[in-house]
Amino acid sequence: MKFLILNGPNLNLLGRREPDIYGHQTYEELCRTVNEYAASRGDQANCFQSNHEGTLIDAIQNAEGVYDGIVINPGAYAHYSYAIHDALRSVTVPAVEVHLTDITQREAFRRQSVTAAACRTMIAGHGFAGYTEALELLRGMEK
Repeated sequence: MKFLILNGPNLNLLGRREPDIYGHQTYEELCRTVNEYAASRGDQANCFQSNHEGTLIDAIQNAEGVYDGIVINPGAYAHYSYAIHDALRSVTVPAVEVHLTDITQREAFRRQSVTAAACRTMIAGHGFAGYTEALELLRGMEK
């Protein structure tokens, strides 16, 4: 299977941005973890990060017919981007939303995800393991 791993704003700063919240592992380590996990199962994972909403939307739209599943950590866009929500709803590629931290235990404005409603499920608070859990869920889902 082939998976698109989408990461939104500021995730490129993992390891440097608020390490007391997000940990000390870097974005490169995240991608390596996901790629190695996928490869160990005979799958392919392509990591992509952008700080730009429209670029993430383009990637979602371009996933149709190319990927078997999307793992998306929309970052702060999760809390207000109906455009990303609509893009996820506009493709037949199943998606799982992932958050490194448990957003339900964070600041009030982070507790609700508008993009999660367009995904099959959301995994929050499992760190990097949330991404590999999402891959396993997608492996078991049909379009």
